[in-house]
Amino acid sequence: MRSVTYKIDFVKHRKTFLWIALAIMVISIGSLLIQGLNLGIDFVSGSRLEIKLNQSVDLAKAKDALSELGYKKPNVRVGGTEDDILIFRLNETIDHQEKAKIEAKMNDTYQTKVSIQEQVVDPIIGREIARNAIVSVLIASVGIILYVALRFEYRFAVAAILALFYDAMFTIGLFSILQLEVDIVFIAAVLTIVGYSVNDTIVIFDRIRENVKLVNPKKWEELAKVVNESIHQTMIRSINTMLTVVFAALALYVLGGESIGNFSLALLFGLLSGAYSSIFLASQIWVSWKWKSMQREKEEKPVVTE
Repeated sequence: MRSVTYKIDFVKHRKTFLWIALAIMVISIGSLLIQGLNLGIDFVSGSRLEIKLNQSVDLAKAKDALSELGYKKPNVRVGGTEDDILIFRLNETIDHQEKAKIEAKMNDTYQTKVSIQEQVVDPIIGREIARNAIVSVLIASVGIILYVALRFEYRFAVAAILALFYDAMFTIGLFSILQLEVDIVFIAAVLTIVGYSVNDTIVIFDRIRENVKLVNPKKWEELAKVVNESIHQTMIRSINTMLTVVFAALALYVLGGESIGNFSLALLFGLLSGAYSSIFLASQIWVSWKWKSMQREKEEKPVVTE
């Protein structure tokens, strides 16, 4: 095993890393239980109107105008690269007459000719999309477990899945805390995050496996050294890969427009989380589990007496 001089003893501080991850998980789950997700039109029935105003949106003025039409506490927000789009979401579908009333009211309120794009989803389609999204994530997870278990060992597979679960919960939790809209594009972002993170984790696991074969550690100090050196041998690669993708996601968020804004933001959250879980979590879960297995095997090994 090529020796490297490292300054960070990852294994020594593994409990701190795990407690940080656990705290983030508790906060994320708590937010999901208390305020839930701001589900977009893809997952709930109703209408989503994008009203282009050709000027900066005044949310207070828009809410007052919609309230005058009978919509109490209208769900509105600003969109568009120039903040010139009013996004109005309703929990029910509207007919052409109601849409025409909204258009006329916005024309009168903002003294301009507005244009409206409408998205409509009925309850059956919404439930089907939600179910397919959950199934797709589960299938991806099962595939990862099988691949890693066959390619490496089951401990690596379980550690990788736990790290991926953390990545998903970190991203979903932030969207819940910030009440950002969750749509079908968000699911695509989560699957992208899963693919990136498991790739990064497998690179570290592959180096650990190679170094374990070379060293064949018998003591805790030897096993810890193998993990520490394996992480340091791959850390520059992991950080460079993460930064490269983060720059691309950041550019998409700034320049990509409203349609992929949340996708880019989810990628940013997930990439940062993926780097943390690959370096600080997955290998620490594995080394703790591996050492306990080594101790158990040693205790169960029959003593040979002469």
